[in-house]
Formats: sequence, C-alpha cells, structure tokens
Amino acid sequence: MPSNRRHFLQSSTAALVLGASLPGWAQSWPQRPIRLISPYGAGGASDILTRLLGDFLTRRLGQSVVVENKPGAGTRIANEAVARAPADGYTLLHAAAPIAIGEALYKKLPYDAHKSFLPIASTAIAPLFLVVNADAPYKTLDEFIAHLRRNPDGATFGSPGAGSAPHLTAELLLRAAKLKGIVVQYRGDAPAYTELLAGRIDATLTAISTAIPHIQAGKLRVLGVANEERTPIYAQALTLREQGLANVVGYGWYGMLAPAGTPADVIARLNTEINAALADPDIRQKAQAAGLELRGGKPQEFSAFMNAETRKWEQIIKAANITAE
Repeated sequence: MPSNRRHFLQSSTAALVLGASLPGWAQSWPQRPIRLISPYGAGGASDILTRLLGDFLTRRLGQSVVVENKPGAGTRIANEAVARAPADGYTLLHAAAPIAIGEALYKKLPYDAHKSFLPIASTAIAPLFLVVNADAPYKTLDEFIAHLRRNPDGATFGSPGAGSAPHLTAELLLRAAKLKGIVVQYRGDAPAYTELLAGRIDATLTAISTAIPHIQAGKLRVLGVANEERTPIYAQALTLREQGLANVVGYGWYGMLAPAGTPADVIARLNTEINAALADPDIRQKAQAAGLELRGGKPQEFSAFMNAETRKWEQIIKAANITAE
C-alpha cells in the first residue's frame, strides 16, 4: 500500500476513535451557522473541494456551513479575514499553499501564518505535471534536460503567477537539473498554455485538470509529475524524482485552519469530521475529477507540514530573488 494512502487510513481511524469521546464544549457547538472562507474564486478545484466539505460538515454538525469566496492578493485577503475573526469556531479558513510562504514574499503581513491560526487538518494536494509542446523534439525528461543544456539561451518556463506553486517548483527544477533559465509570469494558466502551444516557451508545471484537453488533443505532452509518488489522477506519469530529480517535489495544497485561540474541543471535533469527509467515496471521486489528491491527518501533522513547506520554499525564494507585490 502506498505510504500516503497508509498514512491517510491510519490518521482517519485515529480521528474517528477520537470522535467517540469528545469533551463537553464541542458537544454543544455549533449553535449557529459557520463561515468557511475560501481564498479563491468560485468554480476552481479549491472551490469545488471547499463546497464538498462545507456540505458534508453541514450534514454532520447540524448547522449550515456557508462558503464565502474572498479571492485576491495571493490569498492574503481571505487569510487576514480569518486571522481577525473571533476564535469561537464559527469562522474557518480553507487555506492554500501561498499562506506558508507569505512572510518570505511580502515585506509586511497583518497576520503570522504559524501564530495567527490553529491547524485542523490537511485536506488535499493538487499535483503539478511537467508539460511540454507535443511537437517538441524531446519525449522524456532526460531528453528535455539534455536539449535545454545545449540551448545557449537556457530554459523558459511559464508560470501562472509569482510565488505560486508552479513558479517555485519550476525554480526548484531549474536548480536541481543544473539548467540556466527563467520563469515567465502570466496571469493564470491560459496565457501560459497559449505561449507553450505556440512554441514560445519550453514548458510549464500545471494541474492536470486544466491541461488534459490539450493532452487529449495531442498538443501537449506530460514528462512527469512533481509528487513524492505517482498519483492516481494521472497514473501513467512518472515522478520527477524517480527520473533522477530526487529533490523536485512541489504541488499546490489545501488545509483547514481556524483562528488562534479556537477551543481545542472544537478543533478536535472538526478534525474528526473533516477526516470522515475525506474518506467519503463520493467526495473522493469528485475531488479526483477536479485534479485533487485527498490527504487528511491530525492537526499536528498539518502543522509540521506547513512548517516544512515554509522552510523549503523560503530557500528557493531567496536563491531566486523572488518578490511579489
């Protein structure tokens, strides 16, 4: 059994056992609707999962869980709204990866990612696939790297935005493969695909859900996935690490947070219910269709993961001299 799957099942079992003996505060909570804040707009993979979780929690908690989309500013608008909310269990954040690197990207933030929030559970990752133009002369990662090393101008990657997971993972790949190159910033995936399909950039790292129409049309080719292990979302893709780039692991990710000071009983109850949601077959099927790989686990595991992500990407941000407005 793959380690991620084994970890998820162990964590889910532990969470369900915990739920049988929750203390009194959580048994009287909630008494009114809960706000679930999303840092992205409606319609994307993050929003799909947020609403699936909100619907599940509504059924399990007996109170409405109302999703509020607060997109913009690299997730900072949503993050600040939850950091400033009362710590009473009635405002939650379905956080995304940029929250862990904000201090390295911005000069000043009105919150601290590791002090202003309490972790509840990891929810999902969005694997990143290395895709190239199908007409390019390389068909494998080794051929891609060899070709770019012969190019005096180096490699050109497309990114949907400065400081995004595709941007940082591309910078990591360039360094691991010892390639010269730049990462060009676009406003989202669509313009990056336009440039890639026109042959004006060499590659991009992207979610499979947005790339799949171009792959199925024979216009883009997948050279690998930047996961620890192969993903069932697109099982034929080899990981970059098994193709020789052992340290190139990067993806978008999501997890549930609450304002610091939220009662421990509420955090425990939410962890139990979120793990139950992530084990639900219908939610798993819909999440996978949206290009997401569900995770789960204990609050302390999510905290350790966030800390590790901060340390890892701060080094890349500093080495690449990345800044964001």
